Amino acid sequence: MRYDRTVHLDAGFATTVERVREALAAQGFGILTEIDVTATLKAKLDQDMEDYVILGACNPPLAHSALDTDRTIGLLLPCNVVVRTEGDGTTVQALDPDTMVTLTGLDALRPVADEATRRLDAALASLTARTPEGTSRAD
Repeated sequence: MRYDRTVHLDAGFATTVERVREALAAQGFGILTEIDVTATLKAKLDQDMEDYVILGACNPPLAHSALDTDRTIGLLLPCNVVVRTEGDGTTVQALDPDTMVTLTGLDALRPVADEATRRLDAALASLTARTPEGTSRAD
């Protein structure tokens, strides 16, 4: 089972992170947290890895609706958006909101999952539609 929504961009890491922030904001998502995995692993374990950041994105109305349906759903909210260097490009990944419905079996979450999917797909599509540094593809 695929649980991600992914696009690959021929763009630099820093540029992609900024564009992801803008694309998510345009779809009503705010960035509440940012985890620089690369810096954390270097500082804590002295391990090197490619550029990798996790953006904690939240759309409050959608989160509220999901939490009203099931308080435990916070474990599965599609909040994390990963931006990472892969090869010569950058990969952007978000949790597929349908995962909430599939794993819980709660059909009451379907409207929230559908709306979150629509918004995340629009954000990801905007990244692929305006890649000034090259081409892109969606998985």
